[in-house]
Amino acid sequence: MTTAPSSVTEQTVELPPSYALPLSLVALSLPLLLVQPWISLAIAVFGVFLLFQTVTLRLRFTPTDLDVYRGDTLIRRFPYQDWQNWRIFWAGLPILFYFKEVKSIHFLPILFDPKLLQSCLEQHCPLPR
Repeated sequence: MTTAPSSVTEQTVELPPSYALPLSLVALSLPLLLVQPWISLAIAVFGVFLLFQTVTLRLRFTPTDLDVYRGDTLIRRFPYQDWQNWRIFWAGLPILFYFKEVKSIHFLPILFDPKLLQSCLEQHCPLPR
């Protein structure tokens, strides 16, 4: 991402990808191939799909929104003011990110650096204590 003089760009954080989840699924499918070939194939295909998503999608935390990009194209914007709750499931092995907006609920696989994701969420959308 290029650096621009505006303060909005300086405060934007783009999460780096994490290949742990998709590669783990593909690796898990290999030993299953001997026992359950169809289940192994389904898990491998899902792992490859998540790998493609990891390569192509980016999350950017701006001062006002969570933006989802595919390459340089903005595909979805989630204003923080609409958020009601969020959670990262299984802190020791983070695999799922959930957040609730006023009108919808979203579940996303953890395809990004989970520690930076949590840090950005705590900064932009602190949970009530």
